[in-house]
Amino acid sequence: MTTTAQYLDEAERFGANNYHPLPVVLERGEGVYVWDVEGRRYLDMLSAYSALNQGHRHPRIVRALVEQAERLTLTSRAFHNDRLGPFLSRLCRLTGFERALPMNTGAEAVETAIKAARKWGQDVRGVPEGDAEIIVFDGNFHGRTTTIISFSSEPLYRKGFGPFTPGFRLVPYGDLQALRGAMSRRTIAVLVEPIQGEAGVVVPPPGFMRAVKALCREHGALLLADEIQTGLGRTGRLFACDWEDVRPDVMIVGKALGGGVYPVSAILADDAVMNVFSPGTHGSTFGGNPLAAAVAMASLDVLVEERLAERAAELGAWFMDELRALESPVVEEVRGRGLLIGVVIRSDAGPARPFCEALMERGILAKETHEQVIRFAPPLVVTREQLQEALPIIAEVLGRPLSPG
Repeated sequence: MTTTAQYLDEAERFGANNYHPLPVVLERGEGVYVWDVEGRRYLDMLSAYSALNQGHRHPRIVRALVEQAERLTLTSRAFHNDRLGPFLSRLCRLTGFERALPMNTGAEAVETAIKAARKWGQDVRGVPEGDAEIIVFDGNFHGRTTTIISFSSEPLYRKGFGPFTPGFRLVPYGDLQALRGAMSRRTIAVLVEPIQGEAGVVVPPPGFMRAVKALCREHGALLLADEIQTGLGRTGRLFACDWEDVRPDVMIVGKALGGGVYPVSAILADDAVMNVFSPGTHGSTFGGNPLAAAVAMASLDVLVEERLAERAAELGAWFMDELRALESPVVEEVRGRGLLIGVVIRSDAGPARPFCEALMERGILAKETHEQVIRFAPPLVVTREQLQEALPIIAEVLGRPLSPG
């Protein structure tokens, strides 16, 4: 029988050293729980960075996957398939946008949004080629492609990967005055996360998204909202933008769109933006394939019919209150919205990693982000009783400083 140590050794020996995962080897999942190769059960409090909003192996989504896999899996966009149209219709009717362009990964969707904005800027706004600028924010995380890391403010994501793609301008997140000062005739778009998940669940000041939208309208620029992590129910609304009644010009979705079983992403926009694309200007062999479309439709149905956004709003507010009530000596702040929650560890208590390791040893899987933050983001199918069971364990782990290692 292969042990945890053997699996870890094999992965370390043959894999690239580009991740630092917790030392647990998972082999099975169901709902909010996963089991490792030794048979230990864990409460998943990460949800694959919101890709598992509907939980592990949701029966309805798995059934859609299997049924479609037995019929047709891939056609490429050289031909139509009988799942693509219904999927696009379902996604547009649910979100209120006129058109959707399906891709696979979140980074691909962000790249697609950037291309749409640049072509719109040139074809519609008349900004000369090479002169257009997209404003982005410090602390952003939109993916790992060479273009996307070109406007990252994280040195680790950039070091050694230049030369970088021009055409982006960084401003401080949440700083409307800085944003206003950065906008010019060259500004064709603002790309923003309504909540910065990877940066440590950073919530902007109230009214920020509404003000960003107003500035974009004033300067004739597009608002591109990256809702890959925050969308599809995670923060307690269908999209985090909905908390301020903001409708972006381009919505970027992914992760939970695939229901935790298949990579599916898309950008959503109205004709005024989406019509900049014509045959041959953009594409993807796997984008909109019938297997992805079938899975995504089932994923959306589960989200709506099981009222997962409403569940996230109710449970998230309660759970954050409970975490704050712990009054832990090592916690500086508890922040977030819905079931996207960041617990900030005081710098004098050490980094967040040892606390995550201690939680793992006690049956809870959470992951640190940006050194000092533990992210709690369970599947949206979680119950209050399951979270209630986790609270004493979290209280025990956060009850005192821990030493690394």
